[in-house]
Amino acid sequence: MALEKTLAEIRGQLRIRSLLARQCLAEFLGVFVLMLLTLGAAAQAVTSGETKGNFFTMFLAGSLAVTIGIYVAGNVSGAHLNPAFSLAVSLLGRFPWAKLPIYWLVQLLSSFCASGATYVLYYDALQNYTGGNLTVTGPKETASIFATYPAPYLSLNNGFLDQVLGTGMLIVGLLAILDRRNKGVPAGLEPVAAGLLVLVIGLSMGANCGFPINPARDLGPRLFTYVAGWGPEVFRWETAPGAVLYSLPSAKVSVPESPAFFS
Repeated sequence: MALEKTLAEIRGQLRIRSLLARQCLAEFLGVFVLMLLTLGAAAQAVTSGETKGNFFTMFLAGSLAVTIGIYVAGNVSGAHLNPAFSLAVSLLGRFPWAKLPIYWLVQLLSSFCASGATYVLYYDALQNYTGGNLTVTGPKETASIFATYPAPYLSLNNGFLDQVLGTGMLIVGLLAILDRRNKGVPAGLEPVAAGLLVLVIGLSMGANCGFPINPARDLGPRLFTYVAGWGPEVFRWETAPGAVLYSLPSAKVSVPESPAFFS
């Protein structure tokens, strides 16, 4: 009894009373889980020469990571996991504008930290695979483990269309999942449906540039690779020989139903 009372007192003292602080911590953890699992799958496939993974395992892991991230943070922060999603719910009047820049910062910071964790976890594998030469292009490039890059044939216009259609399919799918007047999804299984939606988008629209439909998922790792040794080339997009364009992380917009928790 004394031990239980002591533990209860400790829990009470450690409890974070600020709702915003709890939401930020939950959002950070949700994004961290999402990113670590997503990037880890890519690192495993790339550094093994695709003997321990391929495009399907990477897409599958990323989709399941969305589901797990939503379950981790959903009841506390709403599991936005995505700056564009946070913007969308703010535009819909379902999220305070004052919290929007805070959520953006937390999502970006978590994505950056998860990239660092992945780098540390696969440090030996990266060194073994690359011989210590971290590059964005070439047969031993490893930048694509962290951020998304366009296929060599992809033009800027086609890349833009790719993202518009991918985002459109995402919105239509989420609206169908969340609309209670529709067939509906059993309570508690919405994150599973969201993960399946992300998987089918990846399998049908992932070839052009890896469907980078989450700014935090793309920009955070890109910033990490910039400072971790890959250099400024991580911000350059070569669409054809001699044609170099600066790339921008693409956006994902989704329309939620309260509580909002899709990435």
